[in-house]
Amino acid sequence: MHYTRLQVICNSDFSEILMAEIAEVGFDTFMETETGFEAFAEQNQYDKQKLQEIKDRYTVHTPVVFYIDRVEKKNWNEEWERNYEPIMVGDTLIVRAEFHQPEKKYPIELIITPKMSFGTGHHQTTYLMLKAQLNMDHQNKIVMDAGTGTAVLAIMASKRGAKKIEAFDIDSWSVENGNENAEINQCPNICIRQGKIDELTFAEPFDIILANINKNILLSEMHHYAAHLKSGGQLLLSGFYERDIADLTERASEFNLHPVSLDTREDWACLLLQKNNG
Repeated sequence: MHYTRLQVICNSDFSEILMAEIAEVGFDTFMETETGFEAFAEQNQYDKQKLQEIKDRYTVHTPVVFYIDRVEKKNWNEEWERNYEPIMVGDTLIVRAEFHQPEKKYPIELIITPKMSFGTGHHQTTYLMLKAQLNMDHQNKIVMDAGTGTAVLAIMASKRGAKKIEAFDIDSWSVENGNENAEINQCPNICIRQGKIDELTFAEPFDIILANINKNILLSEMHHYAAHLKSGGQLLLSGFYERDIADLTERASEFNLHPVSLDTREDWACLLLQKNNG
């Protein structure tokens, strides 16, 4: 049996949203590459017209290249396992799959099976978010995880002592995968829903909001984060480059959100903001 393979070359800021859209037209397996990602569908079992519409729509905003060819069916789980390595953040945290056997014990251990979702800890921004969370007080806090993906950040919040975590994502497969990972990690205090922040309602304001998305979405949703954050609450952001820091901080200041700390890793950035009292 053969599969249709779509090779996508794109700016990393657009990888996740492109994957989400391409998943809706018949592609069901995704693998990251150095220049973008590959998507696979059963041979010709995808909507060619809608795929072209996606390409045309995003080419207006950023360079996007699609290559389509045919490949033999593989054992995708085996392929994924061969390329998936545990991630360690210092001597405190390990992010691993169930099939990994760590050489030593870590104080915090997250079991993450990403499937088609993002956020295994392999991307620099997820690493930066997890590292920042190690230094934040989550104890008995109410936490939002916007664009949860695999729910790795929500699970981290739970392990760090958060009282309740409200997570959401636009993609149904992220909700399913996130719930599976929350169950594996024994985190019953995580609620994951499908939708966007402006479509969902929340019973109470949040002590901490986590958002590892991309620059454009962060800028456009900043007012929502501020509206759902308690006075004195913290907003942790990543998914953008060092060169974007000024744009993020300027936008955040419009909503009384001010920088507390900053970290970078291989040109990527993570920014911790606090909502001033008043």
